[in-house]
Amino acid sequence: MAATQNRATPVKLTAVAAPDQPEVTPALEELYRGFEQELLVPLWTEIGDLMPAHPRSRAVPHLWRWESLRRLADQAGHIVPVGRGGERRAIALANPSLGGRPFATPTLWAAIQYLMPGEDAPEHRHTQHAFRFVVEGSGVWTVVGGDAVPMNRGDFLPQAGWNWHAHHNATSEPMAWVDGLDIPFQYVTEAQFFEFGRDEIGAAERITPERSRSEQLWAHPGLRPLSAGSTGEPTPGSPLLAYKWAHTNAALNDQLQLERAGFGGTVEPGHAAVRYTNPHNGADVLPTIRAEFHRLARGAETAPERETGSSVFQVFDGSGVVTVGDQSWTVTRGDLFVVPSWTPFSFRSEAGASDSDEGALDLFRFSDAPVFEVLRLNRTQKDA
Repeated sequence: MAATQNRATPVKLTAVAAPDQPEVTPALEELYRGFEQELLVPLWTEIGDLMPAHPRSRAVPHLWRWESLRRLADQAGHIVPVGRGGERRAIALANPSLGGRPFATPTLWAAIQYLMPGEDAPEHRHTQHAFRFVVEGSGVWTVVGGDAVPMNRGDFLPQAGWNWHAHHNATSEPMAWVDGLDIPFQYVTEAQFFEFGRDEIGAAERITPERSRSEQLWAHPGLRPLSAGSTGEPTPGSPLLAYKWAHTNAALNDQLQLERAGFGGTVEPGHAAVRYTNPHNGADVLPTIRAEFHRLARGAETAPERETGSSVFQVFDGSGVVTVGDQSWTVTRGDLFVVPSWTPFSFRSEAGASDSDEGALDLFRFSDAPVFEVLRLNRTQKDA
């Protein structure tokens, strides 16, 4: 018993004289020392932290400038190899309040990945669900399960977990893109697995088709291949490996045209938005990640909104002012920013013909919303 009473303990309790707390007495102090030795923590000392009135995210709003990310990625391209040592030349966003961990939010990982001319990123697979989004450039093919998928500006390329994948740059120019994964979520839930694959992909995969096999089968709007069957799901996520910019752009433009014609179709005045969905069942493209694209016509402004769960945005085109919590930034093409859980955010478009192909502020967004919805923890509030 003596050894138990004298062992070191990480539990430290302090009796305080405060409303709704027990009176500080020698008996209370003795009780607290007993709790410490038995690794016990009474709820009455912790309820304010364990059960706050509303979410208090460990993440903070933050902005990363694409110009700086691109410059540093290019430097890394000339210094850091892309082989088995680091597996990918991916440079993750580290939220300043998460202790230096490579996490954009407590559940989301985002990085700029950079591939030099003629380079291959070797094959591997992992349980983390992932995607690639291309804000500029072309020339890289991602090879998922042997299917070579072209990557071009504006394309969104989801990839469910545990699929073998590699990348190859078939051109004479470097290329950068944004990776998004649920690494922090799987890390905190202790659910992650990883496997190395081949060091080099085969000649049959080192091809450069204009469309992948997945697109040939699944990329026809409103049409589902009967070969997929009527039940079940071929993968945990979308079987379509590339959502092309031409389709996204047309959908957004059509929404704004309908609004101008007086027929609605937008989520707010001047605010068109779409969600990338699984053509097999209409669900989110990935079990833990939701992806959307938002377009704000010049002069349009969104109403402040807050949601449970966190998001990462990238400016695809145009310019404007972004407000997240008490932070406001002027943003331009490529810039990335974080919206932590239950933090109000709003946008104003200042885009014009000089800085935008469509005269609008275009924003790509990904979030952890599917996790919160399946757990019935999702909540949204529009601020006045």
